This record gives sequence, C-alpha cells and structure tokens, in this order.
Amino acid sequence: MCLAVPGRVVESHGGEAVVDFHGNRLQICGVMTPDVATGDWVLVHAGYSITRVSERDALATWDYLAQSGIAAIEEQDP
Repeated sequence: MCLAVPGRVVESHGGEAVVDFHGNRLQICGVMTPDVATGDWVLVHAGYSITRVSERDALATWDYLAQSGIAAIEEQDP
C-alpha cells in the first residue's frame, strides 16, 4: 500500500522544497509541482510532491491519520 502525506511548503527553490509535516521537516523533490510556493500544501510520496491540495483537505487527512492511530500529532506553540 502506498501513502501520500500532506505537508506545508516552508521553502521552495528550484526543483526542491522543504515541507513541514506537523513539526517534522523534510527536503523533497518538487519537479512534479513546479508552481508551488511557500505556504502551499502538497501531497508527498516517496520524497516527491505529487500535487497541491487545499489546507482544508490536508488538515482533514491529518485528522484521519491521527484518529486511525497512523500518525501522532502533537500540539505545538504557534
């Protein structure tokens, strides 16, 4: 089974981006989504952003993952 996880782009430069997954940051390849900008939400699979998603859909996915026990989400101070 494959799983793409939503994350928020915190840096984007060239074909690479840094994406935040509830406090965990990962450098990913952004060549499949060259038009994303800082603040956008993307689905990431195998180190590649594969599509842009709405914040509403991204947060709903994280809620589902947390309720399913797949992901533990810790509250962070803003």
